[in-house]
Amino acid sequence: MPERRPRVPGPTPPSTSAAAAAAASSSRNRLDQPLAKARRWVPHTTMDPESFGAFAERFARFMGTARFLVYMTAFVILWLLWNTVAPGPVRFDPYAFIFLTLMLSLQASYAAPLILLAQNRQADRDKVQMEQDRARNERTLADTEFLTREVAALRLALREVATRDFVRSELRTLLEDLEERAEERGRRQRLVERADPPAATRGDPAGS
Repeated sequence: MPERRPRVPGPTPPSTSAAAAAAASSSRNRLDQPLAKARRWVPHTTMDPESFGAFAERFARFMGTARFLVYMTAFVILWLLWNTVAPGPVRFDPYAFIFLTLMLSLQASYAAPLILLAQNRQADRDKVQMEQDRARNERTLADTEFLTREVAALRLALREVATRDFVRSELRTLLEDLEERAEERGRRQRLVERADPPAATRGDPAGS
């Protein structure tokens, strides 16, 4: 009778959850498939940051004007007078003015981030302007150095060339020489005319 051998247990099959996790990790690591978007519990809202930043700057600029202070002071005074002098049934915020305090707190809580946003935008613009000024100054310095080198090269090249003052002095000397020669020629011509007068002015001895 043949001898029975003990049965060796084979590898246990992986569980369903482990197989799903392995499949998910393999699909996540694959580059030929797009990633699945995560589910958002809060809806994603798109907002133009430039428009919102411009609104924040306008709001901060308006809050820094005297008109806003006048409007705010008039509003608070009217609120206090209405809830102090008006008859009891029409008062909606009696003494202690809790509702007014809440409104002013809400205004301050919203105004502070808007002012900070406007300041950040102004700081970004100042940074860009500073970088542009630095680049412009660097270009100006480079142009100045280039022109300085060119002027130095021209001076070296014109060292052996007649300058304007030299040419002017030579022309002045030549003009003086020409004037002296013209005067000398005129003087000689006058002397010749005096020594040899014309025939019309001479006396005719035969006729006399």
